[in-house]
Amino acid sequence: MANYPPDQNFSDKKVALGISGGIACYKAAEVLRGLQRAGCAVRVAMTKRACEFVQPLTFRALSGSHVIVDDYAPDNPDPIAHITFSQTVDLLLIAPATANIIAKFANGVADDFLTSTYLAATAPVLIAPAMNTTMWQHPATQRNLEILRSDGVRILEPDAGEMACGTIGPGRLSEPERIVSMALDILSTQSVARDLVGERLLITVGATREEIDPVRFISNRSSGRMGFALAAAAQQRGAEVTVVAGVTTVDPPPKVTLVSGHSAAEMHAAVLTEIPKASIFIAAAAVADYRPATRVVNKIKKSDEQLVLTLERTADILGEVAANRHDKLLVIGFAAETNDVLHHAREKLRQKNLDLLVANDVTQDGAGFDTQTNVITILSRASDEALELPRMSKLDAAHRILDEIVRLRRQQTNSLSATSRGQQ
Repeated sequence: MANYPPDQNFSDKKVALGISGGIACYKAAEVLRGLQRAGCAVRVAMTKRACEFVQPLTFRALSGSHVIVDDYAPDNPDPIAHITFSQTVDLLLIAPATANIIAKFANGVADDFLTSTYLAATAPVLIAPAMNTTMWQHPATQRNLEILRSDGVRILEPDAGEMACGTIGPGRLSEPERIVSMALDILSTQSVARDLVGERLLITVGATREEIDPVRFISNRSSGRMGFALAAAAQQRGAEVTVVAGVTTVDPPPKVTLVSGHSAAEMHAAVLTEIPKASIFIAAAAVADYRPATRVVNKIKKSDEQLVLTLERTADILGEVAANRHDKLLVIGFAAETNDVLHHAREKLRQKNLDLLVANDVTQDGAGFDTQTNVITILSRASDEALELPRMSKLDAAHRILDEIVRLRRQQTNSLSATSRGQQ
């Protein structure tokens, strides 16, 4: 999933936060604060049962606005609150969403303020369910969820774990950070240009693991954050996205096609399978350059003797794709360096005949592995100029990379058009 640090501002966005009655209600306060930290203005509506777990005063203090429970209540300042509440916001978020509220939404029941608000909503709707495992897995609940999905409602499925009732399994409300991240991801798509419609992106993400024996391996510190940010940004801009993922420490964005490739060999095979369908290839994964020449079948036992590993080269996925590219395929690489960054990046750009190369110094503050931000320089085969960018969120960096890809595609299209006209 995409991550949004404080420098990503959503100050022009309004969110309606609906809270239905369950023990997870207390987590809604963290969701509210996370949205506020991103700059969102948040108003809160609660069901009467939710008020038995957390008092409306809590959310009034946090939001600075009247919390609506009953739009017929004497203290409600707006007589048609379910209309103005739902039709003046950019997102309706329900967290937690109980089995009861999900059933009401799916069947058009409008017997309280929150259900009436849902039926009157013109903004996107995101729900984060929370309930007992058996209730979550019940065919009626799953049927109601499918109805909501077909109606266009976004659903952030619950986590698995131990719940208040002692049950262990799926049903626990997703962590507030994930709920906020998905909400902001939806909000961000509302103002992003759809300039990648028709493009098919293939992106490699994360680290590879090269096994020494059944318990040991060679790998690196790549988290997959930058690659997944690119996948999320490309999807926002209308592209069809396939991700070949190695080992990652963050969740992928929703609705991308995910292919596993944990070793360099697996990633190589997956890329060769998917590349004929791609129009843009972005090699954001940190693929191991070497692997053990022999994988030991059983665990190597510790001894006083030195352990010597013989390594062999892995396949050069990026170089192979670039050398055998089909017509109109754009090929973009990454270079994570620790010294002489521009020199090494220009050499890689030239040797592999790439269209673009994204370079960064992983020793810089805010640009290392598993950070929320990045500091990148973009090099192009078509220009001697290097585009050096300041530190920014990885999602913002992803959009800047995609801006350059869109520019390249337009240049390529214009060049082909001019050639075609000249031949007529």
